[in-house]
Amino acid sequence: MAHPSIELIDALRRTANKLANQQTPYQWGHMGSCNCGNLAQELTKLTKAEIHQFAMQGRGDWREQVEEFCPTSGLPMDLLIADMLNHGLTTSDLQHLERLSDKRVQARISPERRNQLRHNFRDDVVLYLQEWANLLEEEYVASIQLDLSFLQESPEVYQFA
Repeated sequence: MAHPSIELIDALRRTANKLANQQTPYQWGHMGSCNCGNLAQELTKLTKAEIHQFAMQGRGDWREQVEEFCPTSGLPMDLLIADMLNHGLTTSDLQHLERLSDKRVQARISPERRNQLRHNFRDDVVLYLQEWANLLEEEYVASIQLDLSFLQESPEVYQFA
């Protein structure tokens, strides 16, 4: 699962909002405007056309290109994937996003809706992205550790009414 960060969580939410408000094109069969393509636009600031052009230099859909990912190839699609991984994603995250198949994200969706989840339907992608962002946010918040030892030194100074 992705390494939670404010930047990644924000990118997931921006992608979901743009899709929900139809501010960005959605076409599952287009490498630049599918599930991964829309998130890639937010993370890399590349256009859907640029992402699609990169992808067309390789073979297959996102799942296949991620399977063949080689960080040292110098191919544009591999550089794009590497950029996304640098934002905290894993190759598994990208493969799951394309099919909305991560079990931890799916578990957050009601069983009725989860059983009807379609990987190529805009509203289902929006729901998946929102739940993924919520999951990562919970993990991020839980990982924050505050050093409150200073309260033990002079507790009377920090008493609240």
